[in-house]
Amino acid sequence: MSESQVWDAVDAYFTGRLAPDDEVMAAALRDSEAAGLPHISVTANQGKLLQLLAEVQGARQILEIGTLGGYSTIWLARALPADGRLISLEYDPRHAEVAVRNIARAGLDKVVEVRVGAALESLPRLADENPPPFDLVFIDADKGNNVHYLEWALRLTSAGSLIVVDNVVRGGRVADAHSDAEDVRGSRGAVELIGSHPRLSGTAIQTVGAKGYDGFALARVLA
Repeated sequence: MSESQVWDAVDAYFTGRLAPDDEVMAAALRDSEAAGLPHISVTANQGKLLQLLAEVQGARQILEIGTLGGYSTIWLARALPADGRLISLEYDPRHAEVAVRNIARAGLDKVVEVRVGAALESLPRLADENPPPFDLVFIDADKGNNVHYLEWALRLTSAGSLIVVDNVVRGGRVADAHSDAEDVRGSRGAVELIGSHPRLSGTAIQTVGAKGYDGFALARVLA
């Protein structure tokens, strides 16, 4: 087997034993594909990790930046108590429409709100509402704006909150300090902000699996 085939096989084994898709999750993926959404959702194993992180946090308030078809949203929302709240920001109205259907099918529409529009316009409006601090923020949108999203996450969280920034490895290109690619610059900027900001302590993990070679950054808000 090729290296990528090994990754796929291992991912399939872990998924089958630890994060099997139920009908709700399978339907969310099918509907997203049928609607022509890009095939960039988190994997089941990654979704289960998000759910576990939210559970360990005891999260009651979750912010997601980048909804796509709502697959990761469902994983996160399943960790919430009945009176919890998840706000997910999605730029594309077509993606949001699919996500809202998937979330309703999962029975989570009472705890999840999908807001449509550019996140950098939605975030100031959200801040103006003076919401309770978010216990977990998941950033998985346009990578060039990762630093801006991380800065907003800091404004909307408090000590003990957790911030996850997805897809920071960029196929290994994140190591190229001379890259002018917007996604690389955004990912490097986020990693460097986590490493230098006095309110953050974090790390970054490389991953392989069904979606190939990638990784994420994880940061805890200290104050």
